[in-house]
This record gives sequence, structure tokens and C-alpha cells, in this order.
Amino acid sequence: MPIGSIGAEALLARIDAGTPPVILDVRSRLEFAAGHVPGARHIPFWRLPGRIAEVAAPKDAEIVVYCGHGPRARLAGRTLQRHGFARIRYLEGHFSTWRARGLREEKER
Repeated sequence: MPIGSIGAEALLARIDAGTPPVILDVRSRLEFAAGHVPGARHIPFWRLPGRIAEVAAPKDAEIVVYCGHGPRARLAGRTLQRHGFARIRYLEGHFSTWRARGLREEKER
């Protein structure tokens, strides 16, 4: 199944409406701590194969994956597909676009 995408504003609207998909940030720990999409789960792309159970979602759940610019998210998307997840979408423009648009972020304290 092809992987789709979702725009930043559309994703934020779903978060604000209380109906977000599973959101997976596959960047490094430091990048995630410095700011991430509200409600995102953090599993670095290189650790995803061994931590797939932490996705904690049904195989038919919608999962939005993002990184800083795209390459790491694509690797993570392929890993998710290999593990049977069928409704994968990428955040359009990834986190660099989210931040450039000044959208709300969560940060670790």
C-alpha cells in the first residue's frame, strides 16, 4: 500500500479536536527533547525494528511519521510496513516545516 501524507495544519487541527492519529517522531533524543509535535511518541528510526511493540497501535491504525526533513521517516515507514502497518502517512515538510510555520510544539523539561 502506498504511503500518503498529511499537512501540518491538518494534523494540528486533528490534535486540537482530540482525534489525532498515532504520531511517531523518529528523530534523535536531543532533537525530540528540543521540540516535537504535540502528543508525538518518540522512537528513533534506527531503534524502531527492535521497539516496534512501543508503537502500541493496531495494524490498521493511522500512523503519521516524521523526522527533520524526510529521509529517516521514509526508513521508518518501510519498517512499519514490514511489520504489517498499513495506514502510514508522512507529515508534509516534516518537522522543519512545522517549526518554520510557528506551530505549537511540546518540549521535554
